[in-house]
Amino acid sequence: MSTFASAPTESRLMPLLNSATLPILMLIGSNMFMTTAWYGHLKFPAAPLWIAVMGSWGLALFEYWLAVPANRIGYGTYTGAELKAIQEVVSITIFVIFSVLVLGEKLTLNTAVGFGLIGVGAFFIFNGPFK
Repeated sequence: MSTFASAPTESRLMPLLNSATLPILMLIGSNMFMTTAWYGHLKFPAAPLWIAVMGSWGLALFEYWLAVPANRIGYGTYTGAELKAIQEVVSITIFVIFSVLVLGEKLTLNTAVGFGLIGVGAFFIFNGPFK
């Protein structure tokens, strides 16, 4: 019998630490940073542009530290096109949440349909009838 109390926790985490799920988790994290970098400054319109750019650039550094390894880890399990489709769906999902919760914008039908079409595109990349 093992004396390590953390063994059950480690075994539950193992499915998350593989080349199929880890890139997705990392892309979620990277897109949280990138969405904040690209759009977070809109909450501060009085801030000088150079501060918005430098702050965004600083956040983007963390995005790259997650996105580049995510793509390296995932490539082989996923094709480049599949990785890009995952990134786009994650990006749109995070952006919708950000725009509603942080920017206070309403999700319109046109926006939902447009984002839905991006999801349909991702579906075709993974499961389309033309493979």
